[in-house]
Amino acid sequence: MDTRILILPGLGGSGERHWQSFWSGSMDRAIKLEQDNWDEPELDLWVQRLQETLLKLDGPVVFVAHSLAVSLVAHWAERYDNPNVKGALLVAPADVDSPEHTPELVRGFSPMPVTKLNFPTIVVASEDDPYISLSKAMHFAGQWGSAFVNIGFKGHINSDSNLGFWEEGQLIFQELKKKIPHSTDK
Repeated sequence: MDTRILILPGLGGSGERHWQSFWSGSMDRAIKLEQDNWDEPELDLWVQRLQETLLKLDGPVVFVAHSLAVSLVAHWAERYDNPNVKGALLVAPADVDSPEHTPELVRGFSPMPVTKLNFPTIVVASEDDPYISLSKAMHFAGQWGSAFVNIGFKGHINSDSNLGFWEEGQLIFQELKKKIPHSTDK
């Protein structure tokens, strides 16, 4: 069975210029998780939607999470264990614990879970991300047992970063797939 790629947008969803939108529109096995309210996130509802979606997919899945969705993955992993989840690309985690870095409306995702994830992961961060310090992103990666990639100065790695299809991210995603045992995704 081919591995599905589940695109997990953060706060506000991913607009049409976001690399996640380019990926979901061009990758055969990619689908984008939809939330009822992208602008007023509620942790329990977001986790429930992710779990429901995974149960419907009923096959191997790799997460591609951005920003607030990185903490969604960490919270989901604390509550559920699904052997179909084979890995996760965790891009630009938002420091939900820090009023200095993130808006009050994401505080419901705090505290950020820091337990080791039971599937291969890569955290990708930028040196000038306004929503997290590089050292905090590295800290989370270490706690989760994730590989870590610093891509330099790319802001929040979002639409404002003007990455288009984000070829560098595609290469990092290929590295993640190499870490997944018996990955059948092409």
